[in-house]
Amino acid sequence: MLNRILGIVKKELLLEIRQKHTFYGILLYIASTIFVIYLSLSETPETTIWNTFFWIIQLFVCVNAIAKSFLQESKGRMLYYYTIASPIEFITAKLIFNVIIMWVMSMISLLLFFVFLGNPTTNSILFLVIVFIGGSGISLVFTLMSAIAAKAQQNAALVAIMGFPIILPQLMLLMKLSKVAFAEVFKNGAVIQLVGLSLLMNVLVVVLAMILFPFLWKE
Repeated sequence: MLNRILGIVKKELLLEIRQKHTFYGILLYIASTIFVIYLSLSETPETTIWNTFFWIIQLFVCVNAIAKSFLQESKGRMLYYYTIASPIEFITAKLIFNVIIMWVMSMISLLLFFVFLGNPTTNSILFLVIVFIGGSGISLVFTLMSAIAAKAQQNAALVAIMGFPIILPQLMLLMKLSKVAFAEVFKNGAVIQLVGLSLLMNVLVVVLAMILFPFLWKE
């Protein structure tokens, strides 16, 4: 099972490397958006504005990078996957791959934010951990939405329509949790509670994907 999952992940990575235009297109989107924000601000933004800009960009980066996950798969290729892997193995591989892609995009975004908009965080390590948790959660949600949309006549608009109402509570939680990394003093208990809640939401999405995807797989 593990070998099949890793094989699908490896295949996805090779396809992403070969289709460099997609990756570079998303990088251009990230760089241009952050640069426009930099030009529009006359001074370093306040921590709240900085934090809000960062997570909004992460949301739209995820929509562009992850939404195509299932939509680009042809019926013939899906039929081939059906013969070599179980639905649990396939969706697990997709989730792992998309989390990796989102981590890469998040790190690039964070680096560009630090370069153009400064680093207002008082605890950069904590913020980095939050970015990893948040990026994982956003990618998990939109991977599941992409799988559902792929069964609705390949309608990419459904990814955003279904995903935004679901991701908003998680996005608000991430913004609240991120504020801790900007504070001079914070309570460890509150941080642990918010991190635990974010991880729990990620686990719930994974469990939901494992339950729902086998039904989509049969279609």
